[in-house]
Amino acid sequence: MKEILTAPFLAEMTHTASNMYRLGWDERNGGNISLLLEERDVSPYLELSRVLRKIPLGFQAASLAGRLFLVTGTGKYFKNVARDPEENLGLFRISQDGACAELLWGYRGGGQFTSELPAHLMSHMARLSVDPANRVVMHSHPTHTLAMNYVHELDERKITHTLWEMCTECIVVFPDGVGVLPWMLCGTNAIGEATAEKMREFRLVIWAMHGIYAAGRTLDETFGLIETVEKAAQIYMLTAHLPRRNTIQDAQLRQLAEAFGVAYRKDFLKL
Repeated sequence: MKEILTAPFLAEMTHTASNMYRLGWDERNGGNISLLLEERDVSPYLELSRVLRKIPLGFQAASLAGRLFLVTGTGKYFKNVARDPEENLGLFRISQDGACAELLWGYRGGGQFTSELPAHLMSHMARLSVDPANRVVMHSHPTHTLAMNYVHELDERKITHTLWEMCTECIVVFPDGVGVLPWMLCGTNAIGEATAEKMREFRLVIWAMHGIYAAGRTLDETFGLIETVEKAAQIYMLTAHLPRRNTIQDAQLRQLAEAFGVAYRKDFLKL
């Protein structure tokens, strides 16, 4: 059996968490990541029949029964993930009845998964129904995206359009736009269900006055979605109080999307 600390998926997870902390997206214990893994990726590193303990999920995830996830822990700081992965991360399997996480590795010292696990697993279920290759759900508090919540209408069409206007790459990177939820109590099944419903339509969902959720096929792709939104939000916050003399026109946004062959939200443009 190989040493799990040498596993590529663990190295990528710790690198991603470190970058998110470095960029100021995940202060203190803010933010969480979940990565769906295949048995063939994990079996060289762990004995999959050896369950350390069972942790109740608090909701039903039967459609994910038997699936393996690497997930950040509750109350854990992203800055510490690289230093001590076993304490700050956990690798578990969803039980056959969909009611428990069967811990296979991590959460040393009695820890458990992030309090936002309902939103993560429900989002995984929603995204897998749209894209079977979806593997990642990522939540963070990027500074300029959050600041934009306070000064811009929290309307999906309007906020997507504004972000698209800020940087030429935006409509190419997230042509499906950005979903928006009103402020809701975090860590609940209710916000998980609402996020999952949005995830059927969007890969990016803003939690008003809280942060953003993103989903993708890889950690890099999902990180890049948030990174691009945050750059656009930063440009907006740097310019919103100034007279705008130039902008990317809707016809140009359409030209971009069609040139790159992406399926964009035509209803979000004024054409």
